[in-house]
Formats: sequence, C-alpha cells, structure tokens
Amino acid sequence: MSKPLLIEIGVEELPAIPFLKEFPNISKKYAQILERYSLLCEFEFYYTPRRLVLWHREFPLHQADKEEEFFGAPLSIAYKDGVATPAALGFARKCGIDVSQLKTSTKGGKEVLYYKKVSSGGESKKVIGSIVDKFLKSLSFGKSMRWGYNEESFIRPIRSIACLLGDEIIEFNSYGVKSSNFAYPHRHISYKPFSFNFAGDYFDKIKENGITLFADERKEKILKEFKDIEEKNSVKIEIDEDLLSEVVAITEHPTALIGNFDEEFLTVPPEVIMTSMKEHQRYFPVFKSGVLTNSFIVVSNAISDDYSLIVSGNEKVLRARLSDALFFYKNDLKNGLDFSGLKDILFLDGLGSVFEKEMREKDIADYLYKKYETKLMDENPNKEKLLDLLHRAVLFSKTDLLSEMVYEFTELQGLMGYYYAKAAGEDELVSLCLKEQYLPNSEDSLLPSTIFSSIIALSSKLDSLIGLFSIDKIPTGTKDPFALRRAVNGIIKIVLNYNLQFDINKDLEALCKQYKSFNITALQQFFVERIYQFFAVNPSVVKSVLHSGERDIVKLSLKIKALSSIVDSEGFKESFTTFKRVANIVKKLDLNDLTVDEKLLELDEEKALFEAFLKVKNSSFDTYEAKLDALFSLKPAIDSFFDNVMVNVDEVAIKTNRQNLIKSIYKEFQAIADIKEISF
Repeated sequence: MSKPLLIEIGVEELPAIPFLKEFPNISKKYAQILERYSLLCEFEFYYTPRRLVLWHREFPLHQADKEEEFFGAPLSIAYKDGVATPAALGFARKCGIDVSQLKTSTKGGKEVLYYKKVSSGGESKKVIGSIVDKFLKSLSFGKSMRWGYNEESFIRPIRSIACLLGDEIIEFNSYGVKSSNFAYPHRHISYKPFSFNFAGDYFDKIKENGITLFADERKEKILKEFKDIEEKNSVKIEIDEDLLSEVVAITEHPTALIGNFDEEFLTVPPEVIMTSMKEHQRYFPVFKSGVLTNSFIVVSNAISDDYSLIVSGNEKVLRARLSDALFFYKNDLKNGLDFSGLKDILFLDGLGSVFEKEMREKDIADYLYKKYETKLMDENPNKEKLLDLLHRAVLFSKTDLLSEMVYEFTELQGLMGYYYAKAAGEDELVSLCLKEQYLPNSEDSLLPSTIFSSIIALSSKLDSLIGLFSIDKIPTGTKDPFALRRAVNGIIKIVLNYNLQFDINKDLEALCKQYKSFNITALQQFFVERIYQFFAVNPSVVKSVLHSGERDIVKLSLKIKALSSIVDSEGFKESFTTFKRVANIVKKLDLNDLTVDEKLLELDEEKALFEAFLKVKNSSFDTYEAKLDALFSLKPAIDSFFDNVMVNVDEVAIKTNRQNLIKSIYKEFQAIADIKEISF
C-alpha cells in the first residue's frame, strides 16, 4: 500500500553557489536516509531559492520488514559441559532473547552461536518527521547560521515545513517549525501562505502562486527569452553555463530583460566589463559581430506588468561599478608599469617579497631558455634578444598587483598586466605572456599559446613548488592551500602540449640549488604521484613505466600511452601469462650480466628465440608502441622455449646462458616498462 507524499521545506533565500555545490549530493543523502528507515522508494527533488521539495508519487505506508543476523562466540567457548557460559548469556541479552532460543551456524569454518531477528515494519508516517530532520541535518553547505532560540543551524532560516501523505498532514516539529499543509507564494503575489488539501494539489497551487518549481522549466524559459532578445536586437548573448545555473537557482519566476550602459565605458578592457557584470551583478554580456556591446541581460525574479523600473535600477547599479572601473583603469595607465613596489609586498614568510620571487623565476626562466632555445628560435625565427624579452616579461609579470584595478578585481590579475604592457608599448610576446602566466588555472583551462609564454608560466609554477617545499609547506591529505597539485598538473600539461623535455629528477635537482636546502626527493615523489593521477589508464601501466626509471615527462607519456594501448587490446590479458613467467624467472637474478654465448645454445628452440630476439633488438622503431609490439610478438618463440628447454640444468655455463637470454628479453622490455608490475 502506498500514497503520494509531499514535503516542502520553506527557507529564506538560499545562496546559489553553496547550494549548487551540495546539489549533486542532496538526492543521494535523502535516499540513504530512506534506506536506513527501510523506506527506500522512488522520489523527485525540486528546488527554488525559497524551498526544497521532495515528492513521492508512491510512498509506502509501512516500513519493509527488517532482517538482522547475529553471530556469536564459537560453541567451544559458549558452552562448558553443556552449560551456557557468560559469552553465550551475553550474546542472548544482545539479541534480546533467552539463551534457549539461540541457534548455531558455521562461520569461518567454526560452529558459532547464531540468531536471526525479523522486525516487522511499522507505520511509515510515524518516522517521516525523523526522516525530514535527519535529511536537513545531513546537508552540508559550508557556513550555516542559527536564528531565534534554535540550537540547530542551517544555511538559512527555515520558515515553514509542509508535509502531506495523501490528504493527511503529518505532524512533527523540526528546527522549531511545526509541519503543516501551507507554503508561501512568490513575494510579488503575497506574503500570506496558501494551503493545499492533498499532496498532488501542491503542484497546481504553487503554479497559481507565481512559482516555477522545476529548475528545467526556469532554464528553458530563460533561454527562450534570450533567443527572443537576440532575434529582436540582432545581437548574441554570451551564455556562461555556471552563471546560468546560478541564475536558475536564485529565481522562482525568471524574466530576461535587456539593459544598456554608456558607450564611454567600452574604452575599458572588455574582460573588466564582463567580470563586473558576471561576478558582481549576475548579468550576461551582449555581443554584436563578435564585439562586446554596451548592452547587458539581467534575469529578474520579479512579477510585474512594467519592468522598466527594474531595468533602470540595474542600469544604475552597473553604471556605478563601471564608473569605478574606468577611473581605476585611467589611473593605472597614468602610473604605467613599475615593479619596484613589489619589493614591499610579502610573498610568503621564508620566501621574501614578490620581487624576490620574480628574481627566482628569472633564474628558472634562464635555465629553461637554455633547455628550449632551439624550439624558441623555431617559434620566433625573426625575433632578436629573446632572453632579454624573457627577463622583461618576468620583471613585469606581477606588476599589476600594484594596480588599482587588480586591487578591486583580483580575478583580473595577469590580464590587466597584458593591457598595461600593451599600452606601454611592450613587445607582444611580453604582453601576451603576462596574460597567460597563470595558465592552466583549472581542469578545462586553456594553455599558454606560445613556448615563450609557457616558459614564464612554468617558471612561476616551479618557483612556487620548490619554494613552498623548501619551507615545508607541503600538501597533506586533501589539504592543498597553495594549489601545488594543480601547479604540477599545469606543468605536465604544458610540457606535453609543446613536447618540452622535462626530467622530474634531473631538472628539479638542478633548479633546487638556488633554494634553501630541503628534501628534494619529497618534491620529486610529489611529481610522480601526480603522474599516477594524470593518466586515465590502468594504474599498473603507469607503475610499470615509472619502474623502468624513466622520469622525462614527455617520454613517460609516450611510454604510458603505448603500453596502455597494448594492455587494453583484446586477448592481451590471456597472452600476458608468458611474460609474467619471464618476469618471475629473472626476479632474483642479477640483471647486469646479459652475455649470451651463441655457441652454448644447443636446442633449436633456444636458437630460434635468440635469433628472433636479436632481430627485435637490432631493429629501429619510430614509436614505443611499435617496439613493444615487436617484443610482445616474441610470445610464440618464448612459449616454445619454455615448453622444450630446461633452464635450470646441472651444467652451470648452459644454465647461466639460458638465464641470460631470458634476462636480455626482460631488460629490453625494461627500457620502456617493468612488465612484472603489470596487473589486471
């Protein structure tokens, strides 16, 4: 038996970003609580900024019967001379029965005390209040608050709880609120609650009261109105998906409106205008022929016959923000680029000022310049004094920290340096790398667009990594306050994108010399750990390549991809047993002596294997995959060898020669990957 169940938690406006972070977990948490109460069934979750809604089309009227199994002490301990010991008596008390009711079962090969308890399910309506309370307490939005005399805290005050099972109000108290059959309408409709008589009635009533309950409907309405505005005004609205999700989360009745601002503000870099719109006001930028216009889109939550006041109010707010931005921009242009003030800005205790950081980055840039000079010259064939330009780029890289614009809009760090460098007449290479020095700065971020910019980005990331490790600011567990894991991922992405050789051991060791002495091995291992996380392949493939001793990131990538492609191929798992046997044979042998004396090869099978091996060894291959293919193609010859040749013969010279043949094959694999580490 079942009935519809409607639960609505009425709250004051939920902040969108904390809510959206928790949103993927909400349904999972509710399902876990239902399961705990033996009431797991299908449900739907809906939300607006002022309500969380749980809807069951069919909610069980009774909890499912619950079966619990209890295992106790072995019989040899539970009874002595046929008399129950304290172990048996205690187990019976735990089960809530008399000792005579205990049964036995076999567990771990022993006969032990056993009892199966079946609990009949109770009426579900008696536990709905507890379910709601536990559900609310399970939600984690970061910061929470208390209100009134409540001891409990939540992200925002809870003002109402509606709970109907069919047409019955389920009464309970949670967070100081008594459940009822009423909810609040859109504020522009009324401040008085409306009631509904049964669970399904809620959806008609909520719509009549100005609420678009379903997030998908709100999103569709916004996008449709965007399209109408675009067609009417011959413009294109930039739709930022994160911003759109946020706007959907903060509206109950969205209406898209177009507003305008003075054209003089378009002299400010477009990113400044867009940041001011999106980050601070939740507006959508408007473009025409790919160029930012002096229009914007605001999504109103109001219900009105005349939206002109809302548009003008938002125009006024944006005008004030853009006036500040224009003032800051003009002042910064007057002040120009000057890095001297960076000497007064502390980077971190133990690592000196931001200027000192730049000096360390300059040394790293020098090292990388020498390493990648040929590639730099190929990229910039007509450029002179590239090293001087690199030095200039490093010196100006952090100067926008001193600007008024970055002080107000911290997220524009780097980008403003680009505009100020361009205005100062700096070389385009220098200007561009100021904008790109922090890339990649997220999982899906773009990478620096040139090798020149990449050197600046690598220098910054490497200095932060080495510097912080040198003062023992090492990430632990999930804590990584300085985003050093992201920095390593960024380094890996950059060197792979431009095929820049970077050896985790040798290059880090060389770069660490200018820093305070510390455990370099820990930093190298930190890089290696990120290699494991970076490649979405069988972890044992990464392990086997790393065990080969390879530490150049580009070569590691090529080897990992080559081996993974073969390991994932059809039928490889079954055929790999041959090579596991090779690895097992050499496990305890000295791999330094690989001399195979052809004169000591007696049997046709060992001669055939040696000949096939030499052919592979002496061949040249364009790719690691081609070489691995050739080595794995030795399987028939190796199988024939194992089937027909005894390795551990009495004659030491013959035995050693055969072992050396197997070792030579293993060692050739080991130049790419240690095959004994591969597992499935």
